[in-house]
Order: sequence, then structure tokens, then C-alpha cells
Amino acid sequence: MTTLRKMTGTLVGAVVATGAFAMATPAAEAAAAPCDAAAKACLQLHTHRAWLMNRGAVAYGPVPVTVGRPGHVTPQGRFSVLYKDLHHYSTEYNGPMPYSVFFTRTGVAFHEGSLSVPSHGCVHLSHDAAVTFFQKLRPGDTVEVVN
Repeated sequence: MTTLRKMTGTLVGAVVATGAFAMATPAAEAAAAPCDAAAKACLQLHTHRAWLMNRGAVAYGPVPVTVGRPGHVTPQGRFSVLYKDLHHYSTEYNGPMPYSVFFTRTGVAFHEGSLSVPSHGCVHLSHDAAVTFFQKLRPGDTVEVVN
């Protein structure tokens, strides 16, 4: 059971009794972005979260994501946005990949997809998050993927 209290106009989560998890304040979530200041998009694999960044500050997020399944892992490292395709269709996996932002030469992209089913290496985002990533990221922007 979580209770909320209002403090100077901000809702703050407090864990009560069960202690399963606490809701973080927006400032705490923003401070948790694990990427370098050069990153325009930041992805943390083990937490299944992604952010859009601006000069080291969180501009959007964190948002939940789904990443690659065993045998199709999402690669770690520093990449550049290569191109975007609003209505991409994967012939390899026979499915739509709306709002695709490709950042590897092997076809890994941020795109709208299931948040409950692991991908074939891509980064699935909700519809709203996929639209925002598509609108804000440009070819050449740095994408950093960390564990």
C-alpha cells in the first residue's frame, strides 16, 4: 500500500507496511538517467527504461521499454541515429514497426511495440513514447545503451 502526500506542489510517494516499492519523485527519476551528457537518447537495459536527453539533462522520461529476448539481445554501446521511417515494415519478422528510429546497421530501432513481449533486439515503446522519440531524435544524434 502506497500513500501519497502533497509537499510544495509535488506528489511524493511513501512506502507503507508492505514496502514493495516506492514511487520516485520526478527529480529522483531524472537524476537516475545513466548516460553521458552527449547522449540524446539513453536506454538502460536492466531497468527497461529510456530517456530523451538534452545536454545531460532529462528532457523526457523515463519511459518503460521492452528490449531483446535471449538470442536477439539489444546491443550495448554508443550509436548514432542512422535514419527514421514512420511506417517501417519488417520483412524479416513480418510485422509493422511504426515510428522507427534506427540506430544500428543491423536494424535495431526504437519503435512502437508491445511492452509485454520481448523484441528481436529492437526497443519497444508505447505509442506516445514512440511518437515523441520519432519527433525529437534526428540522424546523427547519439544513442547510448547501458546495462
